[in-house]
Amino acid sequence: MSPFTLRRRAARVVLLDTRDRVLLINASDPADRTKPPWWEIPGGGMDPHESSAEAAARELWEEAGIRDARVGPCVWVQHARFRFGGWDFDQHERVHVAWLDRPGDEHLHQPRGLEALEAMAFRGHRWWALDELLDSDVPLLPHRLRDHLPDLVAGELPDPPIDITWPSSS
Repeated sequence: MSPFTLRRRAARVVLLDTRDRVLLINASDPADRTKPPWWEIPGGGMDPHESSAEAAARELWEEAGIRDARVGPCVWVQHARFRFGGWDFDQHERVHVAWLDRPGDEHLHQPRGLEALEAMAFRGHRWWALDELLDSDVPLLPHRLRDHLPDLVAGELPDPPIDITWPSSS
């Protein structure tokens, strides 16, 4: 463990397209290649004075090159502690749902503003159908994505947001 822990607020986004598929980013830890790669929803740290919805929209642009998504409400929250890129993170995340009013693969999506560590970790992205994702055993972030994604795809948005903190993260 490093002597420093980066404590921050973060925003993530569950992006659904018109075919009810979710966009996931494939990543790996550039500082620890013994960790298996995983699939995650876009997201990252919030800038000062930035709302979580604004951060979610910015992260979609930076990580997937998508500007035309409609960012909706925060549907989940979680407290995540993890090690990535040699850094220890302790972050409080707000997860928004967003919709793309077209099929996700209609345009080629490319990251537009990855930081150096993200660029080393980024392995690509993919649109996943719900049944395909539920039937897979790929590692996911957030860990409880499979538990709560079906409700979002069905249009059931929790209010207030549900705490999806993974037991080992808090």
